[in-house]
Amino acid sequence: MPEHPTTTWQAMQDGNVFYRRQQIYSIPGKLPNLDDYIVAGCRYGGPLAMMRDNTKLVAIGRATPSFAKAQIQVYSPAGEGLLLFSWDQGKIIRFGWTGDERLVVLNEEGVYRVYDLQGEYLQYSLGSEAGELGVLDAKIHASGLVAMTGSLSLLEVKGWEGGKPLTLASPGTLILTLLITSEKMSFSGISAPPHCWAVIPPDFTISRHVEVLLSVDTTIFTVDNLESVDQRLSRGPFTHIAPSPNGKSLALLTFSGLLWVVSSDFQRNLAEFDTHTIAGVQGEVRQVEWCGNDAILITWDALAVLVGPFGDTLQFIYSGPTFAVTEVDGVRIVGPDVCDFIEKVPASCISIFRPGSTAPSAILYDAWENFSRRSPKGDEGIRSIRPDLAAAVNECIDAAGQEWEPYWQRRLLNVAKFGRSFLDLYDPSDFVNMGHALKVLNAVRFYEIGIPITYTQYTHASPAQLVSRLTARNLHLLALRISTYLSLPPDAVLKHWACAKIARSKPTATGSGKESELSGDDEVCNMIVDKFEKLGGGGVSYADIAKRAWEVGRTGLATKLLDHEPRASDQVPLLLNMKEDRLALTKAVDSGDTDLVYHVLLHLHKSMPLGSFFRLIEDGGDQLAPAGELLQVYAREQNRDMLRDFYYSDDRRVESAVLCLEEAATMTDPSAKITSIKAAQKFFSEDKERGFEAKMMDEYSRLLAFQQQLEKEVDGKISFFGQNVNETLTTCLMNGMSKRADKLKADFKIPDKRFWFVKLHALTATRDFEGLDAFAKSRRSPIGYEAFVRHLVEKGHGKEASTYVARCDANKRVDLYVECGEWRMAGKECKERGDKVKMEQLKKSCPNTLIARELDQLAASMK
Repeated sequence: MPEHPTTTWQAMQDGNVFYRRQQIYSIPGKLPNLDDYIVAGCRYGGPLAMMRDNTKLVAIGRATPSFAKAQIQVYSPAGEGLLLFSWDQGKIIRFGWTGDERLVVLNEEGVYRVYDLQGEYLQYSLGSEAGELGVLDAKIHASGLVAMTGSLSLLEVKGWEGGKPLTLASPGTLILTLLITSEKMSFSGISAPPHCWAVIPPDFTISRHVEVLLSVDTTIFTVDNLESVDQRLSRGPFTHIAPSPNGKSLALLTFSGLLWVVSSDFQRNLAEFDTHTIAGVQGEVRQVEWCGNDAILITWDALAVLVGPFGDTLQFIYSGPTFAVTEVDGVRIVGPDVCDFIEKVPASCISIFRPGSTAPSAILYDAWENFSRRSPKGDEGIRSIRPDLAAAVNECIDAAGQEWEPYWQRRLLNVAKFGRSFLDLYDPSDFVNMGHALKVLNAVRFYEIGIPITYTQYTHASPAQLVSRLTARNLHLLALRISTYLSLPPDAVLKHWACAKIARSKPTATGSGKESELSGDDEVCNMIVDKFEKLGGGGVSYADIAKRAWEVGRTGLATKLLDHEPRASDQVPLLLNMKEDRLALTKAVDSGDTDLVYHVLLHLHKSMPLGSFFRLIEDGGDQLAPAGELLQVYAREQNRDMLRDFYYSDDRRVESAVLCLEEAATMTDPSAKITSIKAAQKFFSEDKERGFEAKMMDEYSRLLAFQQQLEKEVDGKISFFGQNVNETLTTCLMNGMSKRADKLKADFKIPDKRFWFVKLHALTATRDFEGLDAFAKSRRSPIGYEAFVRHLVEKGHGKEASTYVARCDANKRVDLYVECGEWRMAGKECKERGDKVKMEQLKKSCPNTLIARELDQLAASMK
């Protein structure tokens, strides 16, 4: 039976508060001497990164490794090696951990790398300023870093995506103002780096921007992106500045050994403690770290002292140098032989296990023990706490989560289950969730996994983050089982597993050359697809996995994986990067997404020679025909040169000719227009079935040339260019250019009828009635004379029209005279013809009595 939970408790504040030190792992000989190494610890039970401290002397011996290159070793809290890599990119200034358990290493030239636990990294830079001035120091937090350059300016990097650094407010400006107000200040002290400094991450500041705390002489400067504020302190200088996990308090240690705890806005003095009062202290303080948000841990070479809010202390002895990591609910200490966790005992555990406790949860625990021994006192205990039974059950559930030993976890959950059986209405969700959480926590705390995360940290960071950490360590099976157990989607785990599988797999040797690679590709692809289908990885993008395959040189495997990607928008970009141009265009066309097709076409047009680009579309046949049509639509609106080249390469003579005609229609320059028409004529002539169109284009170009000549003859005073044949003929006739009109008629073989109609209209428009009469008498009219009459009447020239009626057919003259308004002439025509019926019709339809009387006289004179 494990020790009772109270065995590790130690009292503070007159026995009202307890702290406990739990030994998590026994690690004798697994870690090197921490005194010789620079160490960075990751929160939430994360690993330790260690690098040899070059300022410490090393005894050289046969077994001593070479330190020519800097090496960084990463260990789990259980002492198991996770990663080892060498560094040859200049002097390392600082390294630390991100919130997702990646290691950031920064050198003096401002270059930093972000490593995962497999040794793969992404490299970024702080920019030219950091490269030129150098980096003196840096502070790395979960979501970014702040670097101090050689000019003492501060550069902030937000996130780990390689964003551009932001320059914070300059502390030097306000530091110089102190030179005026303080005689103790000197320029040399101001221009030097601060004695120590720290950052408060943006998640824990009121402004939501990172705050930098600089210890300068006796004061501290608070610097953010907008301003630098002197806190006007006099207790400095300080050797250590440690913000609490919630960012609300600061622990400051002076050179004289005074520990001063103050609020982060420096408005409230929370506690003071003189470290010289501790007996047996030797050497300098190694670390000042927070134990949760309530107490502070100060470490020396073999001693760790916990200082409480009221100056109470607890001492913990170790066999050698230690390293402490602040957690949200305690502090983790790694020593030569052990890895411990010190925390404030949770209230639920105190209520249950504190000797003499009369809390309902303690009574419930006793009742369960009596029940287990078949004692009747169990029923008495339940009845005594009946009103508080639900709260007691909840407290037992919470206490189970706070205990490390599975034995006590199980007992406390049994107590909760026992108490729950006496409740009529109780939601079991908390009980079930705690059981699930403890199973997960016990699995990851196992020394081979080595993630000693507490229940508080687990809920603070989320179960998904824990699964992600396991995945990053390639513990895919455990991560998948936990995901399934907690009903979390397995997509992230399966994606990481597939990428790792691709990186480690090699083509099978069942062939030679390309056949061998293809065989290996099929095997890996089938394995990944089968695993996804079996485990429900429907949310995983095959395109992301295919990208990984392509990055490691497995193009064939990448193509096969992309065949299983249902979203063309994810397939196509990667296929373009892989230079699988035809396949990318085919997938885009098959998707029916017009925007995606355009994306591929424009990308290929930019990256390929024009001939190859067009050939790709032409060779695609019916499958890529939609792409060709979309290309034409785009080119017609945006890039006609490309459309012209496309038609030419595809031997589309008719389309090329039509394009020339469309362009000619918008041209204003005569020479260019004629050239475009001639080009269209050439394209039409190259197609045997387009002889008529070719002939028309030839005549059109001749007409334009003729019009150019006409405009030159009249010095541009009359506009001819762009008119059709009829309009050109009309313009000539209306401007007295009869000979040019006759030449136009002869050159373009204008039919007589059309010529007479056009001339009739032109002479009428110019009111040249004498010319019209001469034209009508020049020869027999091919259009007859009725057309003359009707056109003149239509234009309001009835009197002139009547002169042509006599030349019309006899049976139409009466009606034509009427149309001309010549009723008397119509009556005379009836008389001459002896048509009494027509005469009666005229009398009935005549406009007035005067005309009617005259018609009566004519009718009376008829035989």
